[in-house]
Amino acid sequence: VHIRTYEIVSQIPGEDQSVIAMFVVWVGYMLILITASALLAHYVAPQCIGSGIPEMKTILRGVILKEYLTIRTFLTKIVGLTLALGSGLPLGKEGPFVHVSSIVASQLGRLIHGFKGIYENESRSTEMLAAGCAVGVACTFSAPMGGVLFSIEVTSVFFAVRNYWRGFFSAACAAIVMRVLIPIIKDPELDLNAFFQTHFPPGKAFILEEMPFFAILGLICGILGALFIYLHRTLVLFLRRNELMKKVFQRYWLLYPLLVTLLVGILTFPEGFGQYMAGKQKFTRTVHDLFMNCTWSLPRNDPYGCDKNVTNNWSGKDGNTPVFTSLWGFSIVFYFLCILCSTLPIPAGIFMPVFVLGAAFGRLMGEHISVIFGGYIFGVKTQAIYPGVYAVVGTAAFAGAVTHTVSVAVIIFEVTGQVLFLLPVMIAVIVANAVCSYFQPSIFDSIIRMKHLPYLPDIRSNSSVFHAITADRIMVSPVQFISRDTSYREVNNMLVMMPRLRAFPIVDSN
Repeated sequence: VHIRTYEIVSQIPGEDQSVIAMFVVWVGYMLILITASALLAHYVAPQCIGSGIPEMKTILRGVILKEYLTIRTFLTKIVGLTLALGSGLPLGKEGPFVHVSSIVASQLGRLIHGFKGIYENESRSTEMLAAGCAVGVACTFSAPMGGVLFSIEVTSVFFAVRNYWRGFFSAACAAIVMRVLIPIIKDPELDLNAFFQTHFPPGKAFILEEMPFFAILGLICGILGALFIYLHRTLVLFLRRNELMKKVFQRYWLLYPLLVTLLVGILTFPEGFGQYMAGKQKFTRTVHDLFMNCTWSLPRNDPYGCDKNVTNNWSGKDGNTPVFTSLWGFSIVFYFLCILCSTLPIPAGIFMPVFVLGAAFGRLMGEHISVIFGGYIFGVKTQAIYPGVYAVVGTAAFAGAVTHTVSVAVIIFEVTGQVLFLLPVMIAVIVANAVCSYFQPSIFDSIIRMKHLPYLPDIRSNSSVFHAITADRIMVSPVQFISRDTSYREVNNMLVMMPRLRAFPIVDSN
């Protein structure tokens, strides 16, 4: 609707009037939808703000967070997310989908609770939530296998193997329902293929000599991912601690989303600076262009060059802007805009923005390598360089670095419909994950720390001092406990003698 309205207004007679009207439509549309989403989240259910994955990690660790799994939060998250995504800002839906599906799982667990006492067990409720997280990722990309693995990596540290087939079955059902509904919706942009179907030639998409380039791409994405997390946390803490920011944005809380949205609208306006960064292309839909199995920098008459339908999106309003200018502008500007937009008080995720950014970084590197080697690796005319493969690898590497997951590689295989770039994807993901993990926690753990959620971080395996700590160094003495040999009289006396006792350990023996 946003793009269509913009195109209609562009037909207004008079160049000045047309540009003004287009600017009002472009920016006004964003402001209205983001304002509606922020108001809805602020006054109806503040628990729906953000991704939802950090809260789900906390809940699956056994901590009860009030109002996070209620019907009110569910409805507010759906409506608020729809408004936020429709605005055109660089926002994602993967995290909110995980939250929404977990709420559905929680409510279903309560429904079953009325019929079967087995679901009174807290362990069963946790199993339902774990399956709900897998369904959320599966619904985002129609990727059941990657969804299950991603939910295990992101939300759980200790995963019960018995939950694996349950989560996979739920995710498969969700993917099947999506595929059944697509023909009913009759959306021309949706079909039964993979979400971002690629068509790279088997056996010729890359050669072994390109492996060092893929490893370097993983290294770059790992560094950029760590910087992304650091800048995000720095911005949030600055807004929270700076006296001026606190006075302005706490008193007039709606001013912050309005200013950020206005900035995004001005920078992405297709008749202004946006023409140098594919302004008319919606942020998430640029992935289709970035994954193309042609080379933008080659002439159109070259057998491996792209047709004008692709290059026109990245050639500016006059068609003379170099593709490298657009790619550099897109990558740099949206890198910071994604960080800025992820701090807005609206329902939105972070996975899809880093997904697109990784594709842009990979495409940029692939196009530069193509120019250096003249379009063919080491001058061999039978082996062309496919920058689209670098875009796919960059997507997996940057998303894996920011989220600290390896399962994102499986998601990439499912959303692209091809497994031929398995080796470069795995190499880049491992390198990027290792580099980012060395410098920063994952984006979800970083948010957990900033929100001060009751979540115990993992103990580093190389910190042997923690493994040498025994219970007697931190417990009170004498400690009240219950063992298998404890009698009813002893338990009764313990409760009577210490009425304020709230918890006690259960041990094997006295």
